[in-house]
Amino acid sequence: MNARRPLRTEDAGTVLARHQGLFDDSPLRRAATLAAPAGILGFTIFAVWWLAIPFSQIGPGLASLGKFIALMFPPSSGGHLDLLLKAMGETLAIAFLGTLIATVVAFPISFLAAKNTTPHGAVRFVIRRGLDTIRGVDALIWALVFVGVVGLGPFAGILAIAVSDTGALGKLFSEAIESTEERARESVLASGGTSLLAVRFGLLPQILPIIAGQILYFFESNVRSATIIGIVGAGGIGLQLSEQIRTYDFDQVAFAVIMILVTVAIIDWISGKLRFAIIGQRAIV
Repeated sequence: MNARRPLRTEDAGTVLARHQGLFDDSPLRRAATLAAPAGILGFTIFAVWWLAIPFSQIGPGLASLGKFIALMFPPSSGGHLDLLLKAMGETLAIAFLGTLIATVVAFPISFLAAKNTTPHGAVRFVIRRGLDTIRGVDALIWALVFVGVVGLGPFAGILAIAVSDTGALGKLFSEAIESTEERARESVLASGGTSLLAVRFGLLPQILPIIAGQILYFFESNVRSATIIGIVGAGGIGLQLSEQIRTYDFDQVAFAVIMILVTVAIIDWISGKLRFAIIGQRAIV
């Protein structure tokens, strides 16, 4: 075996000259490097000044917060355990039905929003912008809208979650469709299958595990969202929580918060197990 020849001095110089631009620290490059942190710092200072944030109120505010926390112990149901359990069940039902409706609506729309399954680019553009518009409005705002339309209660909460999630799930589903491999669909078409069969046997097996994981995550997240929108009158335990805060029953507030945390933790554990099972099944397939 021949020994490796040492690199000649002129070769090293040639390489260094060729890539000298990588080592030069020009004033323009230094300015570009400092521009981002300087811009963030400047915008932060401007935002603090523009909003007139009262830093002098932080101390008294923390003292008041300490008093509220002291009033939360020990947590108590206040003799309303049945009412709180019913409200928690209502919150779960709102989250489930809202997620289900959003999934049913977003799934077919996502095929029109994906560039590899849409019939025309103009259709994709319109659907995408529509999903962006729906997604740009928070679920809490939708809850306020539907409370005014259908009145107080869980129906307004279901509609708020369904509409808000339709925009988000439609975008996520369409991106999952666009990330699929075309070879599976082409194989079905090459064997004489129709375009519908190509979607059924070439595309759906690739995206269903991804979509299932996204649906589980959104259901878990919507339990928390249903609690928040309940505060504006959309039903569930959020409505009870709002009433307890208004009447300064902070021991009952603590009890309701503990119920919410325990419920979300259980749902998170179950959905995590299901997601891992789905991923494992996908790996087997």
